[in-house]
Amino acid sequence: MIKRKVMHYFFKLLFFFLHAVNEPKLQEKAWSKELEKPIYGEWKQTKRYAFDKKSKKPVYSIDTPPPYVNAPIHIGHATTYTLMDMFARYRRMAGYNVLFPLGLDRNGLPIEMAAEKKFSIRLGQISREEYLGYCNKVLEEASAESVSTFLKLGHSYNSWDIGTGIGEIYETDSPDYRALTQETFIDLWQKGLIYEAERTNNYCPGCRTTVADSEIDYADVQTLFSDIKFTIAETGEDIIIGTTRPEFVCSCAMVIYHPEDTRYKHLEGKYAVTPIFNEKVPIRAHPLAQMDKGTGLVMMCSFGDYTDIRFFREMTLQPKISITTDGTMNERAGFLQGLKIKEARKKMLVALQEKNLIVNQRTVTHRTPICERSKDHIEFIAMKEFYLKQIECKEKMKDIADKIAFYSPQSKQILLDWIDAVSIDWPISRRRFYATEIPIWYCEKCNDVILPVKGGYYRPWKEQPPIKKCLKCGNTTFRGEERVFDTWFDSSISPLYVLKWSRDKKFFAKAKPCTLRPQGKEIVRTWLYYTLLKDYQLTGEVIFHDVWINHHVLDEKGKKMSKSANNAIDPNVIINKYGAEPFRLWTAVEGNLDKDDFICSYERIDGAGKTLTKLWNVARFISMFPKPKGDVELLETDKWIRNEVECLIHLAGEKYPFYDFHNPVVAIKHFLWETLASHYLELVKSRAYNEHNLFTQAQQNGALQTLHFCLDSILLLLAPVTPMITYHIYKTLRNQDIHAEQFPKQTAMHKITFPPEELIALNSTIWKAKKDKQLSLKAEISSITLPEHFKSIEMDLKAAHTIKRITYAKEVFIEL
Repeated sequence: MIKRKVMHYFFKLLFFFLHAVNEPKLQEKAWSKELEKPIYGEWKQTKRYAFDKKSKKPVYSIDTPPPYVNAPIHIGHATTYTLMDMFARYRRMAGYNVLFPLGLDRNGLPIEMAAEKKFSIRLGQISREEYLGYCNKVLEEASAESVSTFLKLGHSYNSWDIGTGIGEIYETDSPDYRALTQETFIDLWQKGLIYEAERTNNYCPGCRTTVADSEIDYADVQTLFSDIKFTIAETGEDIIIGTTRPEFVCSCAMVIYHPEDTRYKHLEGKYAVTPIFNEKVPIRAHPLAQMDKGTGLVMMCSFGDYTDIRFFREMTLQPKISITTDGTMNERAGFLQGLKIKEARKKMLVALQEKNLIVNQRTVTHRTPICERSKDHIEFIAMKEFYLKQIECKEKMKDIADKIAFYSPQSKQILLDWIDAVSIDWPISRRRFYATEIPIWYCEKCNDVILPVKGGYYRPWKEQPPIKKCLKCGNTTFRGEERVFDTWFDSSISPLYVLKWSRDKKFFAKAKPCTLRPQGKEIVRTWLYYTLLKDYQLTGEVIFHDVWINHHVLDEKGKKMSKSANNAIDPNVIINKYGAEPFRLWTAVEGNLDKDDFICSYERIDGAGKTLTKLWNVARFISMFPKPKGDVELLETDKWIRNEVECLIHLAGEKYPFYDFHNPVVAIKHFLWETLASHYLELVKSRAYNEHNLFTQAQQNGALQTLHFCLDSILLLLAPVTPMITYHIYKTLRNQDIHAEQFPKQTAMHKITFPPEELIALNSTIWKAKKDKQLSLKAEISSITLPEHFKSIEMDLKAAHTIKRITYAKEVFIEL
């Protein structure tokens, strides 16, 4: 009796001892979003990812797109900037000194429009100083939400502090940034690439400024097409002309018909009298008129569209501009003066109707140019502006495009199509306030242009020039330029600013070209094109090595997510609900460059979270076993799974450098669920515990070493993608920062004698047979017949499936 009690307590103590030995090092039962904050907080506090200028490593630089600060980060930002962070993290592990700064865009129209909306002000209604004050109020009230969201997403920018040093957060309205913009203007001016001219330009009445062709979108607009009567001056006969812009009758300079249109050949050389305004305009034959469109007669006005502009230039006609810079009709419009364009159109139609001058009306769909920012219809006004030469660079720009690696390659065509579409030089001046000032003064007497020396930030509209008297005539009074730069003239210097061009020539020489420009496809024709153009004109070189074009984020129905469509998902809601890591994993899985866009939903992000749970469970199980010491014998089961991991390492090493995280991560996810957890762990679990001493110590060590090899490899491969969960697991188990480790490289593959796919099929067959008999998976199999090639893993199969006896033949036979 006493002996029995002693044995009972002995086995009880042995049970507790064995379980104490196998207590997992990962104490938390599951990964949770609450574990993320201490990690990204530590990275920020310790300045973990600061750029090391003294490093001997090659520089890998990212020209991170600076988001506007007056708007919260949207799902598109969160997705694409998170991918950029993966690029940066991978390159650090691959041995690069990564320059990954965050910029904040605080320049230009978006700030002004926000101020006008918030404070109910308009350009021209108050002084420039007051207007800028309201813009500054908008910026002061703009929270640091953008930066905070990026931090919570686990991003690894070089710095979270605003400054002018390498890698620090930069602001596009800082004196330092604006000074560099002005410096580039001075250089381009001195190279003879900038000139001033009065030309008809695209004009946005809403933004009240000139806009470049690249800033114009098109919309199909329903509009009224009216057939109206003109009179032939010489004969008094009526002719009918169709138009969608009757308010421009006052700007009509000629009526045309097609040279082959026999209906109107008798009108050649005669004059038409415009309705209401009674002005005589010549009638001429011209191929621009289409015989099958409308009545075949066209009134050519200044200016209804691009066709009018080209026609006036070709025919050397004097424009009759009838629109003011505030978008209202001027004195040329007579009784329409002072009216906004749409109001003038309505009033003109009423006047024509009252005089029975409208023959017919119908609604048509008209492709209309609109401002990409305000969505106002574009008008065309002759104004004096500064231009940067680009027409003469079109062929060179195509050569530059050929020297850049595009990801994906088809994105290159967007740039080439835009280069082909460029038809005029780039108008770089704008008549706004909150932007970088054009650094020019003019002598009041001789109008000579005064340029300052490079290096300072100049505000000519409120400051005196850096000279006391005009070098040409000796005059001492000057007039400061009041115009500012197009925002893309500012934005196009971002790689020069990041790489410290002209500020640190030694560093620029070492770091150029900027390795990567990541950006959206919708601004290829602006940000990418203008950066390549301008930086080539300044440096004579291609400024980027790679260009990565991201796509849009769509909802489950395939519709682009946007605030206006009321289908966007707030990234902060995702972070608060799931944490950053499921979102990051979803981003990598979804980020397939071979398809057009991302599909986003809470369900998909939640699904990514389940994969992290699986990773945690696998890591927690493996953490119960220490890394083995002593002799190690790898069985063929170990060799098989190691080969699978080596294939993943090879795939990641092949794809990550070319910005493809999708294919490797999908493969890792499949391996984790369908191979490692479902098969290998089940096969070697008995050997890992080895409670019944069925295996030698070296064989047990083989299983344990392989388990740790698999876990470490997966963590290293996923570290750029899910940096916080991998950091936590690796730190806990290895007491090392996983992001300071080298990215794994593939080693030699092991020779195995069985086909892996047959092993997986065999496991599934055995488990199904037990399930069909409603037996436990631990139920004993009295006998099983297997193909000969499974003989090399007999011990693991017996232990895993509780098999009493295995015989070998060509086909599988199970006896339960």
